[in-house]
Formats: sequence, C-alpha cells, structure tokens
Amino acid sequence: MLKTAISQYQQRVDHQLGHQIDALEDIEPKLKAAMKHGALIGGKRIRPFLVYAIGDMLKVPLESLDPCAAAIECIHAYSLIHDDLPAMDDDALRRGQPTVHIAYDEATAILAGDALQTMAFEILSKPIVGINAAQQIAMIATLAKASGYSGMCGGQSIDLNATDKQIDLQSLIQLHSLKTGALIVAAVELAIIAGKIDANEKQALIDFAKAIGLAFQVQDDILDITGSTEEIGKPQGSDLEANKSTYPQLLGLTGAQETAENLIQDALSALAKLPYNSQLIEEFARFIIERRL
Repeated sequence: MLKTAISQYQQRVDHQLGHQIDALEDIEPKLKAAMKHGALIGGKRIRPFLVYAIGDMLKVPLESLDPCAAAIECIHAYSLIHDDLPAMDDDALRRGQPTVHIAYDEATAILAGDALQTMAFEILSKPIVGINAAQQIAMIATLAKASGYSGMCGGQSIDLNATDKQIDLQSLIQLHSLKTGALIVAAVELAIIAGKIDANEKQALIDFAKAIGLAFQVQDDILDITGSTEEIGKPQGSDLEANKSTYPQLLGLTGAQETAENLIQDALSALAKLPYNSQLIEEFARFIIERRL
C-alpha cells in the first residue's frame, strides 16, 4: 500500500514539476536544463507525499494539492542544489547523480536554485481549484516562513557554524528542527490549510510532523554511517568527513537508533488522536526509519 502510494504521488509531483519547468520561456536553455536536473534528479518526494497523503486523508481533492506539492518540492530542490555547493557541503553526488554545480557550473547552480525558489511562490500565487484567496495567502506565508530565516535557511546557517565544533543535543535538535524539520512540518501545514479540521486535530498533525521531521534527520545521520554510497546516493561518511555534529556522534549508533524509534512512537501517538483512517500515514512513519536512502 505505502510503496504504491509513494510511487503514485512521486509520479504525480514529477509530472507537475516537469510541466512547470517546460512551460517556462526558453530565455536561457542552460539554466532551464539545470533547474530540471535539480528538480527531477530523483528521490522519494517525502514532502509532496505528506501534502498528498495528509490532504487525501482530510478529503481534499488531489487537484487542489498539486500546486502545494510542486511548490514545496521546488523549495526542497533549491535547498539541495545550494547545500551541495562548494561554499556549503561541497558534494559531487546527489541521489547517485552529479550535483548541479558539477553537471553544469557553480554560477548556474546558484541561479537554478534561486529560480526554483521563486517558482515555488509563483505556483502558489496562481488560482488553485477549490482553494480561496485567504487559503492561498496562508499557504504562501507558511512556505515562506519554513524556507527562510526562521526555518530551513536559519537551520542551514546554524549547521555551517557548528561544523568543526562540538554542540550539545539540544542545539542539534534545534538545528535539525529548522534545517530539515521545518519543511516537513510545512508540508503537513499546507495540507491542513487546504482541508477543514478543528484545532485539536491540527495540533495532533503538527506534533506528528515535528516527530517525523526529527526522525528523518536522525535516520539520515545513521545512514551516513551504515549505508553504502550506492544506497544513500551520496558519498558514505560525508558528514563524518566534514566533521559535522550528528546524532550517532553524540549518542552513539545504538542511542541514535533508539532515538529514531522513540520519535516514531511519538508520531504514532499523535496520529492515534485523529478521527481519520491514518493507516497509510502510520506506514509512512515506520518507513522513515526503515528506509535505506
């Protein structure tokens, strides 16, 4: 069930992304190609999956969710393009393929990331079936906050400044709650805005999103040690080589694995408070720490 849903939603958002990029004027074919390389390089499409799966659970038509899924993946793709740059993590591989600055050049990669970021908000600003103007403004504000200083960019800056330093667990949690968790929470929030739920149900879904956002990063840190380059799509041990603070470094491998499991249990407890059939979302929560990439 989960595997089929992930594949279907992945194909759906990839179609949306391809259509959005192909529809651009051919002002600069190289930049357009770099954007497509960065946006369609592969991956499980975790954030779009959450938009679709949570939205579907709340009885929101998929057509109303397509722009949200495409927009959040544009932001994620831009963040990865910039994250791979020499000034940041300096990675040559992403999902088993050359990163954008390797496949093209550094300046083109920066511009491709910039263009995908702005495209996200262009997508959300166009009319969306079944979504009113107030909802659209809320969606734009949600994605902007999660992407910027108070979210992903702030977390990335903390991460860069923490390199070659020993930070405590609370600081690491804050770092990843912003760098990785903010966009995952935003994916759930976008679906919530598109649907109609009460305050308690909304809080349960936000608690779920925060837990799986952290669990996702803990598992990433674990895979950096236990996974192969082929499995994880980037050089194995790259975080250790870059002397980054990670959960296994602070807690040990077993401690990190226990932390990931505890976070998933927190996520499942939050879902149990909802009056919906959340089986698919529960399966997804388990997938977060069982995945090999």
